[in-house]
Amino acid sequence: MNISPDEIAAAVLETPPRLGRVRLLAIDGPSGAGKSMLADFVVERLRVRHVSTTLVRTDDFATWDEPVEWWPRLMLGVLEPLRVGESGSYRRTEWAEGAPRLGETVSVDVPEVLVLEGVSAGRRSVSDALSLLVHLRGGDERERLERSVARDGEESRARLEEWQEFERGWFAVDDPYSRADLRDST
Repeated sequence: MNISPDEIAAAVLETPPRLGRVRLLAIDGPSGAGKSMLADFVVERLRVRHVSTTLVRTDDFATWDEPVEWWPRLMLGVLEPLRVGESGSYRRTEWAEGAPRLGETVSVDVPEVLVLEGVSAGRRSVSDALSLLVHLRGGDERERLERSVARDGEESRARLEEWQEFERGWFAVDDPYSRADLRDST
C-alpha cells in the first residue's frame, strides 16, 4: 500500500463537507486489498487530531447473496439523516450458523468525518456526497484471494472466488478507481 493514513486524513480535512456538514470519506476496492486496516488507521489518525469520526463498514450490510443491493438501508438509515444534520442508525448484518440476519442496531451520531469502508463504498451514486474517494487495488486477484481466505477461513474459499467474480463485474461498470482522488499503484 503506497497511500499513508496521514495523507488520507490530511486530504479529507482539506476538502469541504458535501454530506450536509459531514465530510464523507469512502475507502473502496476489492476484497483482500487492505481497506479495513487502512480505514482503522485513518480513523485513528483523525481522532488523534481531535476530529469526530465514525467508521461504517459495508460488511455490516452485505451478504453473499446481496453484495450491493443493501445500499438503500445505508442511504435511508445513515446518509440521508446525516445530510440534514440528524443522527442515523442501521441494523448490522450478523452471521449465525453461516446464515445472515439483521442484528443489533448501530447508532450514528453526526460526525465531522464519516469513513465508509468496503466494496462499493465509493459507488457512483454517492459521488455528489463524497469529500474524498480512496481506492485500493491491493495487488493481484490471487494474492487478494489468499489474504481473504486467511482472514475468513478455508471453508470460505468457494464463496470468496464467487465474490471476486462479482467484484470484477461491479468495478468494470461502476469504476471507482478512475474516479478516486487517491489510489494505490498496485
